[in-house]
Amino acid sequence: MDAVEFEKIKRQGDRAIKRWIDNQLDGTSVTVVFVGARTCSSRWVKYEIEQSKKKQNGLLGIDISKISDLNGDTAERCGEIPEGYPFYLWNKDNGYNNMGDWIEKAARDAGR
Repeated sequence: MDAVEFEKIKRQGDRAIKRWIDNQLDGTSVTVVFVGARTCSSRWVKYEIEQSKKKQNGLLGIDISKISDLNGDTAERCGEIPEGYPFYLWNKDNGYNNMGDWIEKAARDAGR
């Protein structure tokens, strides 16, 4: 979803955002959290993680902070995801080639 669409939902209030997140999680078995510079400060990322755990989704985090933007700049990672879940480094762990395997492993670990 692009920023403009999310802004429309945000203007409708917190309940609308929660409803949208809940709808996005319907039919999923794994939640992937891309962690960058601002992920840890997002209450909506925290909400999505909580809801994912409640529905017993597989959960994994991927550090995307060292992926260069269009200007060649990178960011610092703000943290990880809750302890006990796998966490990968996109660049160092070859995310481009391994992400599918990471997701499949998270699904197996969740018993799905």
